[in-house]
Amino acid sequence: MAKENDNNLEKKAISENILKGWGITGEAEQIYNTTWRIEDKYVLKRYEDLDTLKKNGQILTVLHEMGIPAAEIIPANSGELYVGRDGRYYMLTKKLPGNKKTDIRQEGMAEKMGEILGRLHLAFQKCEDRLVFCDNSLLDEMNGWVAESLLREKWMEEGRFRRAVSHLQEEYEALPRQLIHRDVHFGNFLFDQGEFSGYIDFDLSQKNIRIFDICYFLTGLLSSQIDSGVNTDEWFRIVREVAAGYEKQIPLLPEEKRAIPYVMENIELLFAAYFSRPEQAVYRENALMLFDFVSRHESRLHKLLEE
Repeated sequence: MAKENDNNLEKKAISENILKGWGITGEAEQIYNTTWRIEDKYVLKRYEDLDTLKKNGQILTVLHEMGIPAAEIIPANSGELYVGRDGRYYMLTKKLPGNKKTDIRQEGMAEKMGEILGRLHLAFQKCEDRLVFCDNSLLDEMNGWVAESLLREKWMEEGRFRRAVSHLQEEYEALPRQLIHRDVHFGNFLFDQGEFSGYIDFDLSQKNIRIFDICYFLTGLLSSQIDSGVNTDEWFRIVREVAAGYEKQIPLLPEEKRAIPYVMENIELLFAAYFSRPEQAVYRENALMLFDFVSRHESRLHKLLEE
């Protein structure tokens, strides 16, 4: 009830005060915890951290200037990218056409998604030198805070963990690194009547191995099937088609294809460590189930990616 009251108060503050910073009026419709749709014309997003807002704003601005379909920022009347109020910061963008309801099983959609991700990575390659972002390493995270979480909480057998990290480490130095999205799922890639219409939400963007985005997207699809049982053949077909679509834009190195199952496994172990609170136990369990599934099918993944 308290959270609902807070949301209602913030919605009122947005409509009555915050939007004045842009000289506009309108009803605020909450679509996520930190995001509101304004009269179906704009999207307002709240940030607790100003640096994150500025990073996201910088990426959106550069991509938009390059002609990449990313949301256009509406500067506040002050000339700033945001309006601040009570230690919170709000950024307004034009609403992109399209929605987030997309069926990966639709014919051609998996390959199309691979192409879309490849085009984003190409754009990132061209504009990296104009952006400020976090330089991160999946391997360092696995050997750092994820390993510490395992030692502290014993959420899986240590030998299996070390084997998964060792496989990643064997390939890691050969894996190309660049700016990536870091949160690739259909909620952040919009489609309008089956056609791609825009990229959103670069809050987590960072420099890392580029296949992280591919693996994150594919294991996310796998996760969505846990409750109903994984359709193995369908998921493997999707893996092959996403990779084929990506390679229409950026050829994958043999080392990247070999490393894809290992990156998938380590992403799920990272999630298992991240979901540490008692109320998140089901998410940890799901991450470990996905890890088990991928580790059992390493050979099949290697074979289909080499075809």
